[in-house]
Amino acid sequence: MRTADPFRDVIPPPMTEEDLEMARIAQRCIMEALDHSRAVSITLSTGDGSHPPVALPPAALKLIGQVLGAISEGRALTLIPAHREFTTVEAAQFLNVSRPFVIKEIEAGRLAHRKVGTHRRIAYEDLAAYARKMRERQSAALERMADDARELGLDY
Repeated sequence: MRTADPFRDVIPPPMTEEDLEMARIAQRCIMEALDHSRAVSITLSTGDGSHPPVALPPAALKLIGQVLGAISEGRALTLIPAHREFTTVEAAQFLNVSRPFVIKEIEAGRLAHRKVGTHRRIAYEDLAAYARKMRERQSAALERMADDARELGLDY
């Protein structure tokens, strides 16, 4: 039996310039419609007219618009359920660090977790917040290094 892949990487298929332009136009239309109206319906065209217009909630349309924007830029998307929990191995992969580093951060109290028996589980929300803080600390450190280099006249 095959187990489910915990990460769902949605990699856009190869697209022609025409496909990319269609995605850009669709995204623009959806976002403009959301700016001007709360009720938006989509009509699927298959040529035979067998599909009636479908009304979608604004939140779903916004998400579809964002996905189309990412696809039109050739960016990959990762879909993760909001209430998903990660093992320490999965958390390390998500953060692109080692598992021992994740465990050290948990034990130091910098990364929230819960125990399931003897196993640690990290909620996606906690992991995403930790990743944001980690990026902010990295950016601040790089900025300090750049300031130091400027002070010392080490322009690159």
